[in-house]
Amino acid sequence: MIAVGRCESFYQRLSVDIKSGLDLKPHFIASSSVYQIRDVDPVILVIIGGDVEAVNELAATSPHSLMRENPEGWIPLHHAAYRGQAECLKTLLKLHLSSADKRTLQEETALLLAVSGEHLSCVTCLLESGADPDISGKNKETPLYAACRLDNVDIVSLLLSFGATVNQRCAQGWTALHEAVSHSNITMCDILIDAGAKINPSNTYSVTPLIVAAQLGRLKVASYLIGKGADVNMQTCDGVTALHEASKNGHEDIVSLLLSKNADANRPANSGLLPLHVAAENGHQKIVALLVPVTSRTLLRHSWISPLHLAAEHNRPQVAAVLLKTGADINSTLTPSRSALYADGRKTALFFAVANGSTEFAELLLNAGASLDLDPVCPLLLAVHRGNMDTVTLLLQRGADVNATIPSWATGFPAVVALCRDNLPLLSCLLDNGCDALSCFTCTHGSSHHPEETHMGTIGTISCTEPPHEVTQFCEWMSTSLMRKCAGPIVDLLLEHVAHVQLCGKLTQLLDSQHEWRAVKRKSLSPRPLRHLCRLSIRSQVSPSRLRSLTSLPLPGSLIRYLTVKD
Repeated sequence: MIAVGRCESFYQRLSVDIKSGLDLKPHFIASSSVYQIRDVDPVILVIIGGDVEAVNELAATSPHSLMRENPEGWIPLHHAAYRGQAECLKTLLKLHLSSADKRTLQEETALLLAVSGEHLSCVTCLLESGADPDISGKNKETPLYAACRLDNVDIVSLLLSFGATVNQRCAQGWTALHEAVSHSNITMCDILIDAGAKINPSNTYSVTPLIVAAQLGRLKVASYLIGKGADVNMQTCDGVTALHEASKNGHEDIVSLLLSKNADANRPANSGLLPLHVAAENGHQKIVALLVPVTSRTLLRHSWISPLHLAAEHNRPQVAAVLLKTGADINSTLTPSRSALYADGRKTALFFAVANGSTEFAELLLNAGASLDLDPVCPLLLAVHRGNMDTVTLLLQRGADVNATIPSWATGFPAVVALCRDNLPLLSCLLDNGCDALSCFTCTHGSSHHPEETHMGTIGTISCTEPPHEVTQFCEWMSTSLMRKCAGPIVDLLLEHVAHVQLCGKLTQLLDSQHEWRAVKRKSLSPRPLRHLCRLSIRSQVSPSRLRSLTSLPLPGSLIRYLTVKD
């Protein structure tokens, strides 16, 4: 009765502390709910408060109460261990020594809980009482692994001195050494290896401690592991090596270390990528410079993708500059199987650069001699489709075919006109650079009745699929629901680049559909000014490539503006 009275008295005192914020969570693994004051067993409150005298009285008068489980499967012993109440723990162990290894519903022992709370005195007490140091919790975490995770050297040493199995694996196959390496704790690594830890243990995915060190940039511990005999060329289940991981994550010092220890830069991962590929993809130009001299050119030629492609795909111009400086093939192409994965069938690094909208990168490649004619789809078409005026201008200056066609869409007019849609400044630029405006007014039906619209393929998209047999005419394109709302301004701009033309019945109908467009129709019916006809005559005698050079000629500004349709 005295013990119960002491419990009630302590319960009353503790209720004040609880209301003021005392943490009564069981621990970090078990139920996340917080104890409500009315739900807490008074016995547990005695232990949490470290009232050894009350615990001794309970042991004498009500020993069964010290084995009562809560809903999470915890007995008072678990609470004492987790809360670091070593004196209470000793009393409980004397009373019920067999409960030392009793598990909670999450399969945690008192030892695992004591380690998780970093209570060295409780860990010592439990081990001296015969607690098994190798019993893991539900997540397969052993006390030794938990101590390594908490970076607690003292507890690690203590557990090993009591025979903890140093190579036992937790979930995903990680060992204590993996965890020590992740903390870059060489002292702990030394203790584990002296206790018999394997230097090259691989987890479920065949990741070794050295690969962990390379991934996380732990230079000192990586050097230590190699000195202890770690295999620098071991591969994960994906074929990845420590050199791949260091190259991917930008750890230049570890790359240098691995190369100095004979790491193989020509060992591909299962993906076929070498460390050089990985470094280029992730934009680590200094690592690229380290890897280029030790990477086989033959292997690179037979790779399904080049490091330059990856640099272009991920917009890494600095990496590309390093690769080009060291002799990378500017016009290497993707393998056919890889190219087929893209709807546009892209092959070159230049196409990737244009796809990313990087004019700077595209210019770098063009300056190095990139060809405009190796991709199934002209890079200019993609730049126009993206509406990137800077890249369009660059490609036109370098000789891109302004009248190139789209493989998946047969048109009777330049594809770039359709890809511009209602981007009039871009269309004007293309027309100034030799885009064939006259073909837009060539219609097989003329002023007669036009048949119902036929299938036009995938309108306005860029791919390499087979085109339909029917050729789409400009008037048909402008009559689509997408384009008819902007037909007037587009036709008006095109008329500025042709002599007298006769509009077909469909275009006439379109211009008649809105009152403000009838002026465009009158323009098409009126005689064209002589000044305009002369300009067109001169331009027709000049090739598109020469038209692009007009602004650089030593001519009066007014004449240049006249010939480039700027007035």
